[in-house]
Amino acid sequence: MNLQERLTRLLSPMALAVRDKVVLAGVVLTTSSALTLIGFWILEMTSGHPAHPYVGIVIFMILPGVFVAGLLLIPAGLLLRRWRARRGVPVAPLPVDKELLKNAAVLIAGLTVVNVAMMAVATYKGVEYMDSTTFCGLACHQVMSPEYTAYVNSPHSRVACTQCHIGPGAGWFVKSKLSGARQVVAVTLGTYSRPIPSPVHHLRPARETCEACHWPQKFHGDRLVVRSKYGEDEANTATSSVLLMRIGGSQGGGRVGIHGRHFDALSRVRYQTTDDRRQVIPRVIYVGDDGKEVEYAVDGAPPATAGEWREMDCIDCHNRPTHAFDMPESALNRALQAGRIPTDLPFLKREASAAIKAEYMDRDTAAREIVGRITGFYEKNYPEIARARAADVQKAAEGVRDVWMRNVFPDMKLVWGSHPNNIGHEDFPGCFRCHDEEHKAKDGRTITQDCNACHGVLAMEENDPKILADLGLK
Repeated sequence: MNLQERLTRLLSPMALAVRDKVVLAGVVLTTSSALTLIGFWILEMTSGHPAHPYVGIVIFMILPGVFVAGLLLIPAGLLLRRWRARRGVPVAPLPVDKELLKNAAVLIAGLTVVNVAMMAVATYKGVEYMDSTTFCGLACHQVMSPEYTAYVNSPHSRVACTQCHIGPGAGWFVKSKLSGARQVVAVTLGTYSRPIPSPVHHLRPARETCEACHWPQKFHGDRLVVRSKYGEDEANTATSSVLLMRIGGSQGGGRVGIHGRHFDALSRVRYQTTDDRRQVIPRVIYVGDDGKEVEYAVDGAPPATAGEWREMDCIDCHNRPTHAFDMPESALNRALQAGRIPTDLPFLKREASAAIKAEYMDRDTAAREIVGRITGFYEKNYPEIARARAADVQKAAEGVRDVWMRNVFPDMKLVWGSHPNNIGHEDFPGCFRCHDEEHKAKDGRTITQDCNACHGVLAMEENDPKILADLGLK
């Protein structure tokens, strides 16, 4: 028997599919989706680029469903055929003989192995895609656009979303997928929150996620921080503050600095909060080095049974570690300090501040009007600069536009200050939620508001801080 005859006999069971439309439909769906999946998988592996978010939904989620549906149609068609035959409905006879049954068994066994392998790969690729940053940030573009924009501009832009929002283990994976199903319904019906609220109450404990990379007890010592501010005068006069942040940690068996006093094996801090964002903290319990608890409370604090009690962890201060949105002044100051906006154009800070604080109908309108507002100011008031330094004026206009586009999303009702950031105490209460001298213990002690407790002030809004020259940083 030659090769052609062997293949003909082996594939003879396919005659079963030709005789039944439902079985034939299942074979066509399974075969076409399988070939399409394999082709896309090869293309993805060879191109080295992740799939477009919407193409990915088709490849990794819809096509595997079509593949499974086709597989289910094959036995369903055979069962339907048998059911109809038992009820006397005429059906086309099947060419069944011993040789055909033998060949069918071999074919089914071989295809079963192939199908199991296909489903294993499809399942893995589907889960991998659903856990990808592309899917999380871009598949639901309008909904997640603010969070994704903040993410790609953050220190964690190379950390996958799932590493922080899910972490290791099957339990939180299942929880996240169940929550994701609810979110898909909300997106479909348009019932999602605007803006997306900070996940204060449903985050996995930081000890199981953040501390996989960050170890707060490790001694970090002090960190030098230089912050520049620019005035709204003609020269955009710059002043700098130089702080020595006492990050601290564990050192020689003792606990020093911010991390050392807030985090260690003693579980240093527990607090009571009475609002959903944990911005109101009327009562704090602190464990001293001797292991004894001291309770601090503000006057008129609610009963200890009210609100929520929580053991402090990283997220209580670093509550926007990745999806952080700036306030107008700090955002402009950072852009000017980083050189993304020229600092030597007259009155730029004043005009930029006014431009980004104005209200705009939508992002397209804002992008157009902010650029026009900045360039128009120089064309009207400084025509010589507008002509001689056209490139700098355009760079400034686009830089100011980018500051607004990075932080404001009218369609999601996310405006300046929508999300409080608890690091520091300039734009939001932050540290002063507790460190306000109003939280008192029974013996009269208070939670200090002394600046030197957390940082040493080496220069405060000075035009030319000498300390920078002394340190060789000027």
